[in-house]
Amino acid sequence: MVRFMLTFPAPESPRAPQAACLVDRFTLPPGTGGSDRTSRMLQIAMRLLLMVMLAATPTITLAQAPLLPPIAPPTSVAPTLPGQPPTPAPGAAARPPQNAPVTFTADEVQYDQNAALVVARGGVEAFQGGRILRADELTYNRNTGVATARGNVQLIEADGQVMFAESAVLSNQMRDGVLEGLRGYLLQNGRIAAAGARRTDGSIFDLSRAVYTVCDPCKDDPLAPPLWQLRARTATLDRTEQQVRYRGAALDMAGVPVIWLPYFQHPDGSAARQSGFLSPSFGITKFLGGFIETPYYWAIDESQEMVLRPTTSTRVAPNLGVDYRRRFNSGEVEVLSSIGRLDGRDGTEEGFAGHIFAKGRFSLDETWRAGFDVNRASSEQYLRIYRYGARRVLPTTLFTEGFWGPEGFARFDARAYQGLRRTDDISRIPLVLPNIYADWESPEDSLGGRFTVDTASFAVFRGTGTSTRRAASRIGYALPRVDDLGGIWTLRAQSDLAAYDFEDINLSPNYAKGDPNGQSAAANIRAALDWRMPFLRDSGDWGSQVVEPRIQLVTGPMTGNQHRIPNEDSIVFDFTDANLFSLNRFTGRDRQEGGTRADMALRGAWFLPEDRQLEALVGRSFRVQEDGGPFYPYSGLENRASDWVSRLSFRPSSWLDLTGRARRDGESFAARAYDVSATLRPSSDTSFTLGYLQAPPMPYLNPVAQREEIALGVSQRLGFWRFSAFGRQDIQLNRPVAAGVSAMYEDECFIFETRFIKRYAEDPATNNLYPASTMLLFRFGFKTIGDFGLRAL
Repeated sequence: MVRFMLTFPAPESPRAPQAACLVDRFTLPPGTGGSDRTSRMLQIAMRLLLMVMLAATPTITLAQAPLLPPIAPPTSVAPTLPGQPPTPAPGAAARPPQNAPVTFTADEVQYDQNAALVVARGGVEAFQGGRILRADELTYNRNTGVATARGNVQLIEADGQVMFAESAVLSNQMRDGVLEGLRGYLLQNGRIAAAGARRTDGSIFDLSRAVYTVCDPCKDDPLAPPLWQLRARTATLDRTEQQVRYRGAALDMAGVPVIWLPYFQHPDGSAARQSGFLSPSFGITKFLGGFIETPYYWAIDESQEMVLRPTTSTRVAPNLGVDYRRRFNSGEVEVLSSIGRLDGRDGTEEGFAGHIFAKGRFSLDETWRAGFDVNRASSEQYLRIYRYGARRVLPTTLFTEGFWGPEGFARFDARAYQGLRRTDDISRIPLVLPNIYADWESPEDSLGGRFTVDTASFAVFRGTGTSTRRAASRIGYALPRVDDLGGIWTLRAQSDLAAYDFEDINLSPNYAKGDPNGQSAAANIRAALDWRMPFLRDSGDWGSQVVEPRIQLVTGPMTGNQHRIPNEDSIVFDFTDANLFSLNRFTGRDRQEGGTRADMALRGAWFLPEDRQLEALVGRSFRVQEDGGPFYPYSGLENRASDWVSRLSFRPSSWLDLTGRARRDGESFAARAYDVSATLRPSSDTSFTLGYLQAPPMPYLNPVAQREEIALGVSQRLGFWRFSAFGRQDIQLNRPVAAGVSAMYEDECFIFETRFIKRYAEDPATNNLYPASTMLLFRFGFKTIGDFGLRAL
């Protein structure tokens, strides 16, 4: 049955796209030193690089298909191989019913009952099975089901994709037809045009003389060539497999062909995940020679996926990287791995090499979860050569943990470590099995205070060095009060108890004297009264100011040098404003601070509107006894009067952000430590960063020496371009640490990026720079099609 409706809707027309012309894209803005010659040189350089990179790949099937992200669902796409069933897109529209009626709306409708012919003119809209057909004139034959549309033809699919044509002859519920002068809008800003097209079953378009791009046309000259486009003798738009295939194709940049491709294929932008080849990358490096990486993405099923990354080079054996991810109802697993071979040249090891970085997280129930992190590699050099990350130590952990709201937490884990440098003594690397931690905080009592109880126990084993078993617990109490004047008082108490069993305490990392094996116990009680008085002043439009003095008195028994207590968790120590008021200022529990002391600080802050502020703090400690704990020289607490510690946060406006911490000698006021970072943003397109680090000698670091570094960075956006540079200098050793420059162009359809990075880290085994210390990268990204990367040095 056919229903006829006479309505007079307002004519509609597609929205005109807005964009900048090609000359505006690559020409630097006025006043930035740009010129026509500079822009022309940029275009020529990019074209030459593209020709070099793509000339060796005449037949390409590409996709955008990164792995499933750890938490968020996948959103990228990849091509379907021939013969493989497609993965349906999430939310894809259902197939329209076979016998859906046709509904017309038009300014004028004529019906020839003898010929069963309906002719509609003027703002015609025809609805059938979720599809909408618009045209200036529509002729519909009720006997054959053939509809002929002429003039400004628009075909709107149920999923929102739109096709335009000069004329169309449609049949089979508008699923089959022939169109002339086809133009179409696809997902992800895709645009496709063809001289003619044949449509089959509503999902396959066979196109003649087709053109595809995602670049917006120039608003001043819409007929000008876009930044890039794919032209093809014939093309097929397959919405069932969600692919676009080209034959006899050419890639044009600014209307100039840069590469010819007998066959090319890419997603149409509607698929969630599909199997297929990803964008290749290739180049030349000192250690690999010439190389090419051709990754393949395999969407195994809805819950798991894999990427195979074979790398073939001219100097070493092929390398294979395998990335695997799988989601379960209660968790997920991710494995990043590779296997290859190094030939021993340039100071590298010889033989098979590889790595595996794996992690898993599983919810056991509403309270407990379990997980693992497995990280192993053949060497640090291997990771650097193939750029799997520069790592000094690889941890492996197996754990289970439980959560009881904000009040309770428990964790049981086992830990193993792998040192990657050839100078590492494997026998000294610890194995932790088990490591147990649990804590609980009580509800507020009748006085307003809270109790906390926890335990921190472990067993550490070493082939050469101290092996320790510890059982430790802590009980704490805090009672806050506010007096009539606004002063905030806090009474705190803390007790620690630990029992130890150890072997070889005379070896690393303790080097204690006496019997190397034995047992020991440690106990400590600390009590403190903390007072601070915030003085607040309201300045109206100028915000508010706060001045807050703070004094804390802490007391407890003397703890002595604790040489017979194995030290596993308190080796690293850094005295700053962050732990100035801690009852025990060591990072762990194997070293306890004792005696009586007074902690003092003065904090001032000025809070201005629009998130502007100035905040500063300065303080120090005074100990009554001469000996208050095993603090080493330059720790800041080795004397009765501690070093001065301070903190500064300065943000007068959105264009400046300064944060710094400092420590100065308590007697001479000489600089001991600085950690300063600043960001300057004169405009939204310009930023400068500055960092300065000065650290005193640390006895647990080798070599024991002072560190002093400075870092600088700058970033500038000019139109579609962004330029940046950075550098780090070791002032103490008078040599650079790292330096790099980069340039990046990005618009709605194209990305070009180049980077140069040089790192000066030395391998302590050879005193030479690490492999792959220099990188030169070129990347070309054609959005919705793929990326091409060229890496050198």
